[in-house]
Amino acid sequence: MSTETKAESLGVHLVGSVPLDDTTTVFRTACSSLPRRLRRIPDGETGERYNYVWFQRKHFPEAMLRNVITGDPPRTEIPDDEVQSTMSKLVLPIHTGYDDAALASYTTFCAMRDEGVIPKGVKFQVSLPTPTNVMVLLEGQYAARVEPMYEEAMLSSLKRIQAEIPAHDLAVQWDIAVEFGMLEGVLFQSWWKGDVKDGVMERILRVAAAVDEGVELGFHLCYGDIMHKHFVEPKDTGKLGAIASAILEGVKRKVDWIHLPVPIDRDDVGYFEPLKGVDFGQTELYLGLLHPDGEEATRKRIEAAKQAGLNRFGVSTECGMGRTPREDLEPIFQTAKDVTVPVI
Repeated sequence: MSTETKAESLGVHLVGSVPLDDTTTVFRTACSSLPRRLRRIPDGETGERYNYVWFQRKHFPEAMLRNVITGDPPRTEIPDDEVQSTMSKLVLPIHTGYDDAALASYTTFCAMRDEGVIPKGVKFQVSLPTPTNVMVLLEGQYAARVEPMYEEAMLSSLKRIQAEIPAHDLAVQWDIAVEFGMLEGVLFQSWWKGDVKDGVMERILRVAAAVDEGVELGFHLCYGDIMHKHFVEPKDTGKLGAIASAILEGVKRKVDWIHLPVPIDRDDVGYFEPLKGVDFGQTELYLGLLHPDGEEATRKRIEAAKQAGLNRFGVSTECGMGRTPREDLEPIFQTAKDVTVPVI
């Protein structure tokens, strides 16, 4: 790769999940495989968190849940007495567990930083799903009732994280995934009314406002990873760019980074062209163009992005790697290292 391309790199961004056994292994492997390429590092979302929000199902009575994996249509008519009976079984307050995981991992982070494994200056990244991503697990009539409670629970977890981790060490990422299925018309936001984009942005801006000043704030925009498939293949970055612009315009504080996906077969300029209209300013842009197909293919995607006018960006996988086969992890990290230069 040319020196010019490497010099414009912002390094490597890890979305969240990493297919390794525990937090210690994630930190050690990421730092050794991507030397001085990471500005922030997540704990890998190991254990029950590997499959994104699926572990949150345990907080809800079985009758509330819908099978999003099989694509079963939502139940549109649930008798009131059934709704009331099921709601009475919901245990409140909901404890998401995201705070427990973050605080345990931060202890490991600090110890490994003291050992010199994690470079000084690297921040501890906590990736959180927007509540919408959890509500899509529920039948709509329940989501409408539970959403305010769950959002309160998620923000309570965030409040505890921010109270116990120093702001100068912390980076919070909101994961925005099912929202794009809704914007594309293949998932249904049956528990709220009105314009889809307005509903999406109202919720994004509300949770973004809960991140304290002094804590880094980022957003992972995603087209899903259910059974290693997107909700729908994006035509281009049009909807991604529109939401990125709305975030940058609507969030009343600095947005430190935005990440968006690049499908494996998109090394064409046309995919990236809609991003020309997005003013990222000093916000770091990470393109999820790392796939297990080697450096040459990755370079083609990088060059296509550059030809579309994107001259300042880092690289990433298009989604979390929690469901990625472990044998693909090393080649992905190797490619990430080869196409970037140290940034810290």
